[in-house]
Amino acid sequence: MNPNSIALRRPISSAFSPHSSALLRHRTDSVSLSLPSSSCYLSRRRPSFPVFSKRRCDCASAGGSFEQDSSTGEDALSPTQEVQDRKVDILKALKGANSVIPHVVLGSTLLALAYPPSFTWFTNRYYAPALGFLMFAVGVNSSPKDFVEAIRRPDAIVAGYVGQFVIKPLLGFFFGTIAVSSFNLPTSLGAGIMLVSCVSGAQLSNYATFLTDPLMAPLSIVMTSLSTATAAFVTPTLSFLLIGKKLPVDVKGMMSSIIQIVVAPIAAGLLLNRFFPKLCAAIQPFLPPLSVFVTALCVGSPLATNIEAIISPFGVAILLLIFGFHASSFIAGYSLSGTWFRKAADVKALQRTISFETGMQSSLLALALANKFFQDPLVGVPPAISVVLMSLMGFALVMIWSKEETGIAT
Repeated sequence: MNPNSIALRRPISSAFSPHSSALLRHRTDSVSLSLPSSSCYLSRRRPSFPVFSKRRCDCASAGGSFEQDSSTGEDALSPTQEVQDRKVDILKALKGANSVIPHVVLGSTLLALAYPPSFTWFTNRYYAPALGFLMFAVGVNSSPKDFVEAIRRPDAIVAGYVGQFVIKPLLGFFFGTIAVSSFNLPTSLGAGIMLVSCVSGAQLSNYATFLTDPLMAPLSIVMTSLSTATAAFVTPTLSFLLIGKKLPVDVKGMMSSIIQIVVAPIAAGLLLNRFFPKLCAAIQPFLPPLSVFVTALCVGSPLATNIEAIISPFGVAILLLIFGFHASSFIAGYSLSGTWFRKAADVKALQRTISFETGMQSSLLALALANKFFQDPLVGVPPAISVVLMSLMGFALVMIWSKEETGIAT
């Protein structure tokens, strides 16, 4: 018998006796097993061929004995299979493009500060379409299953919503008031801080949650989706309550704009996923790299466009206030959920998830609303700074919490 192959001609129960099992364990590097149709064909190839250890097993056809030698195993690896595997690797690379978002955010920030013209061509008229594209990508990559799975925890959803549209606006009002009363900044800058606190959750919070607690990602998606869907009514109302006495707020115009920028693209993506799954499957691999590119533009452009305001005498004060606003939001979300779910088995994971949801806002939406509905350009400065600081702070927490989880696991 060929030492590189073993033909199983007996029932599996008898073939794998204690003695034969021990023999198989000592020869796993060169053994090829052929089983009946109810079993998978398992093969270990030589290093010169592509590795398929992570692929699913191909079921063998029924009937008789399937004696395999090393030559037939090698012949089974056709060039077509190798090309298909290369295609799979390319698709995996495209789908995994989101993993470089933290580096892209940092790189865009540094490039915008070092050479602003690299982003100034991406003017504010592109913000709304860019945000619409990101929302469309969220809709395409979502499904009703995500919502059904997470809806089973309504208490966590409520906690996230309270953090998003109750605690965060109160903090925004506090820091916006301090900006005007204590730092003697223009009223428009205080209004910009308040506007940031009134918008829905950022999609980056979903990815941050996925990196730290993958099992909580669907819950994070539901939290963000709910705040985004209701932002058409909640954001203009909160803006009117917090800013209305300081600057005029077009509530109806904001509602219409949010529906066009956020709600409609997400609905279009969900419908496309539901009724045209093949088309969805064809475009899904290309959405992550495009989303990363758009995110880079959306981070770098506001910073480069408002670079003069940032380096102005009140720029440092705005940076400190925005940093304090986001830091207090992260802490408030973490503390709220720790008290709310103190008896839950996964309390730490919930704390991190709701902290991301409370501390990370769709600052790009606030920037788009500031440019469209407020005549004073200074209103857009806090959202522009928030886009960068929020991203950097969020992914800094990802690295810290990921290391903690790794330490606990080891």
